[in-house]
Amino acid sequence: MRRLLLLPLLILLSACAGLPKPGSDTVFIVVRHAEKAEAPAEDPPLTAAGRARAQALATLLADVPLSAIYSTATRRTRETARPLADAKGLEVREYDGSAPPTETVTVMHLRHVGQQVLVVGHSNTVPMLVSTLCACPVRPIDESVYGEVYEVRIRADGDARLSKREF
Repeated sequence: MRRLLLLPLLILLSACAGLPKPGSDTVFIVVRHAEKAEAPAEDPPLTAAGRARAQALATLLADVPLSAIYSTATRRTRETARPLADAKGLEVREYDGSAPPTETVTVMHLRHVGQQVLVVGHSNTVPMLVSTLCACPVRPIDESVYGEVYEVRIRADGDARLSKREF
């Protein structure tokens, strides 16, 4: 119960901190990693289709003024984020995909109030992260689905809006 109360409290505190200009939305763009190879099973790289999808993501978000890019420590998430990070001159920051989503999104939101951030995760983590960010239900991602982009826009007053598209 405490963790559920922590996120709204921290959002409220960050909104009062005055870091961004008043009224600035915080935007999280959350995607699953691109298509992965079958082997090695432990930490597979992207396939050719996955590398093409990662490049398509970089093209899709080329004009988005990102402040940060996050991925888990796996090769497939880092490789998905890399083309966009290189194009924008940003480092790919690592986050713990096994941490509770409330902790992950609270830390990211506090760091990036009023900014736009890309988060690359997995089929089992993306829905939980997005649901925590928007405080709304998000359907599970089928293992065969790779091209969904979730955008959670959080206004300074805490109102969150979710939109979804494909790439």
